[in-house]
Amino acid sequence: MHTENIEYTVDGESFTGYLAYDETVEGKRPAILLVHEWWGLNDFTREEAERLAAEGYIAFALDMFGTGVGADNPTDAAALMNKTLETEGAARKRFQAALDLINNHETVETGEIAAQGYCFGGAVALTMARLGLPLKGVVSFHGDLGTDVKIKPGDVKAQIQVYTGGDDDMIPAEQVANFVQEMQTAGVRFDVISYPSAKHGFTNPAATGRGEKFGIPLAYNEEAANDAYEGAVAFYNKIFDF
Repeated sequence: MHTENIEYTVDGESFTGYLAYDETVEGKRPAILLVHEWWGLNDFTREEAERLAAEGYIAFALDMFGTGVGADNPTDAAALMNKTLETEGAARKRFQAALDLINNHETVETGEIAAQGYCFGGAVALTMARLGLPLKGVVSFHGDLGTDVKIKPGDVKAQIQVYTGGDDDMIPAEQVANFVQEMQTAGVRFDVISYPSAKHGFTNPAATGRGEKFGIPLAYNEEAANDAYEGAVAFYNKIFDF
């Protein structure tokens, strides 16, 4: 397994992503961009990149906050997330920089790119799909489904999969229903998979401990996490014919 940190710049600021791929696989391959939770690019996201690399894909965990920037509590995490989202154009520029970087990597089949995100990262990935970026697929794990972006038929190029928790206080049923209507109206090929007992952050093994420590409704759900991962890999294998 080849892994490396790659530093790149966006508007003069330093960002550092994490690249992983299986060196024994020959030829160029599709790539998957991973967008981290509001905690920042951490070991969980890197490990998820390595899992996808073991499936044969090129995986690049991009950085939305800046080199070495992250949070270990909800207050700081929210501040980092909000600063990124409220700075005009910042999220798109940071995502686009990573997309351009991986699209031009020697191991990647140009144009064969998908994106997946977790919580904040899921919302970012879905926003990039709504903005019409050239992605083959987008997967959101317990990501916010709301948006201010108005889409019409033809805007979204990606096929979409959403994995959400039926017991997620942060992604209520009304938001899921609005997302379904939005996608159907815009003619998007999409799937929504809801796990009845799953709470917010259900893919991350650290979620339960963080929820208890900070008094927020987070919890890991191993069954849902494994099913969502397997579903995402099957989705990628299908859209890339891989």
